[in-house]
Amino acid sequence: MSKPRFAYYLAGGCAGCDTSLIDTSEKLVEFLENVELMFFAPTVADFKYKDLEALPDQSVDFGFFSGNVRNSEHEHMAKLMRRKCKTLIAFGICASLGGIKGLVNLFPQKELLKKAYVETPSTDNPEGVLPSPKVTVEGKYELDLPVLKPAKALDQVVEVDYYVGGCPPSYNHIKWILEKLLSGDLPPKGSWLTMGKAVCDVCPRNPIRHGGIKKRPTEVKRVLGQMPEDVCLLEAGYLCLGPVTQGDCGAACLKVNVPCRGCGGPIPGVRDFGVKAISTIATAMGSVDVLKKIPDPIHLFYRYSLPKSSVIKPKE
Repeated sequence: MSKPRFAYYLAGGCAGCDTSLIDTSEKLVEFLENVELMFFAPTVADFKYKDLEALPDQSVDFGFFSGNVRNSEHEHMAKLMRRKCKTLIAFGICASLGGIKGLVNLFPQKELLKKAYVETPSTDNPEGVLPSPKVTVEGKYELDLPVLKPAKALDQVVEVDYYVGGCPPSYNHIKWILEKLLSGDLPPKGSWLTMGKAVCDVCPRNPIRHGGIKKRPTEVKRVLGQMPEDVCLLEAGYLCLGPVTQGDCGAACLKVNVPCRGCGGPIPGVRDFGVKAISTIATAMGSVDVLKKIPDPIHLFYRYSLPKSSVIKPKE
């Protein structure tokens, strides 16, 4: 029996998901011994786009797509991966919800380009030249650059079969996913590949896990200075999104005294992570007035999911 075929592509991401996959070391080697690697670009192997384009449609059993869709090249590759892969997995929070790089949608594209190429203190560009999709060099070489677009999650461009949270996905969660893929023990399509618990469910600080009860916070505190240890941070007044975030990370941030910021993706049944997070925090605090005490609620509640927001639309 032939081995299942596997492909991987990094779009608008930082390669953190790629690095975390490689960090599984022996588990990844074992996985690759049981699959036929058809494509892994641009970070790990010297595959070219033409290698993927040459494959028959639907000839790859499963593909990982990491990073969000930020330009015309990413969009082309998203459609190509969808055409070639029987099962397409949004790997990591950027592909699944748009990720932290999706915050660019708060600004017009022209403003972003001007800021990056003209206004930064280290930039020497007195003529204000901006990148152009097409340019002729020395009067004879036609060069093309991808066209910049508002950031999108993968499923805003093509149909996605499964989603994986994390910025990046954690070591144990990736190992669990690879085992699931090889065994074929997958949930219905459209599901998140998750162990099914919220961060609070696996957090050692949760008093409920030790037979206690959670107290309602009496104030909102900033994450500055000395943080309390061994207590629920939300209970202590720090805005932790653990109640609405998948806990496939094993509450990694809480274990080093940092509140959850939601990179694991939403718990099942949540369509808009930011709206759910706002509702949950307001309920925990006992009043929606808590939002008035947060100087930048968008960057808190939509840090990883702005492109999938149902209430905030991207600026062109």
